[in-house]
Amino acid sequence: MPEIRLFTAGEQDAGKRLDRFLAEQMPDKSRSFVQKLLEDGCVALKQGAAGKNYRVKPGDALTVSVPEPEVLDVLPEDIPLSIVYEDEDLLVVNKPKGMVVHPAAGNYTGTLVNALLFHCGESLSGINGVIRPGIVHRIDKDTSGLLIVAKNDTAHQKLAEQIKEHSFTREYEAVVYGRLGPDEGTVDAPIGRSSTDRKKMCVTDRGSRRAVTHYRVLERFERFTHLRLRLETGRTHQIRVHMAYIGHPVAGDPVYGPKKVIASLQGQCLHARTIGFVHPRTGEYLEFSSPLPDYFTSFLKTLR
Repeated sequence: MPEIRLFTAGEQDAGKRLDRFLAEQMPDKSRSFVQKLLEDGCVALKQGAAGKNYRVKPGDALTVSVPEPEVLDVLPEDIPLSIVYEDEDLLVVNKPKGMVVHPAAGNYTGTLVNALLFHCGESLSGINGVIRPGIVHRIDKDTSGLLIVAKNDTAHQKLAEQIKEHSFTREYEAVVYGRLGPDEGTVDAPIGRSSTDRKKMCVTDRGSRRAVTHYRVLERFERFTHLRLRLETGRTHQIRVHMAYIGHPVAGDPVYGPKKVIASLQGQCLHARTIGFVHPRTGEYLEFSSPLPDYFTSFLKTLR
C-alpha cells in the first residue's frame, strides 16, 4: 500500500513551484523523486489538477501518494571499480569513458550501478529509486572522471544539498574546437530541453534553469584549445551545451559538435578531474583529483 501524506500551503509558501514546495515538505525525498511523483500523477490538489510548474497558493491542500519501494531488479555484476576514496558513508569513483552510470533503455547491464551493487551490497542510498541507488550526481557515458556515491540516505541528502547550494566543487578538463580567445571567462546561459529533439539540451529561455560554467585556458593549439572548467551549476550536458553555444564545442562530441566527429576519441574529450565536498558526517572538506586518462593525453600529444 502507498504511504499517504497530506500538506497544506501557508502564506509563506505563496508563489512557490509545486515541486519545490513538496521537496521542502518532504526532506527525506529528493527534488527529482518529487518531480517523478508529479509526473506519475501521485499528487492530488483538492482544488483541481496541478503539474510541477503550478504555483502554490495559501490554503492549497495536497495529498501525496508515495508508492512502496519497488523490488530491485538491477543485478549486481562483478565489474572492476576504480575507487579513489571510500568510508561508511560514501565512495568516490573514477568512472572510465564508455561506462553508463545507471541502467536505462538499452543499458541494463554493465553500468556503474551494477558494479556498485556488487561492491556495496545493500549499502547504497535509496533516495533516487531502484534504478539509481547511491547516485548523487551523474556524468555522461563518454565523459570520464570522478563522481560521488552515497551509501545511506542521510549522506545523500547532505551531499545533494551542497550541490543545490553550489558549494560542491566540480572541475573538468576538456579539449574544444577552435582557438578560444580570452584566457578565462564565464558562460551564464539558461539550459532546457530542446523543443526539436527531446534527447538534446540547449540554451533557451523556455522551461530552462540557470546554468553557469567558468573556464580557463590551459593550452592553445592551431585548431583546438585545452580548457579547465568549473561548474557553478550542474545541468544535464552543461559543459557540452555551453561550449557549443559559444562556438567551441567539445572535441569528439557526437551530439553538440560538428557532424564529422573525431572517431578516435570515441566520444567527447571531457574529463571530470576534481571533486570536492564537505563530508556529511565529519564536516571535513575533502577534495580528490584524477589524472587525465590515456585517450585524453594521447589526443593532447597528437595536437602538440
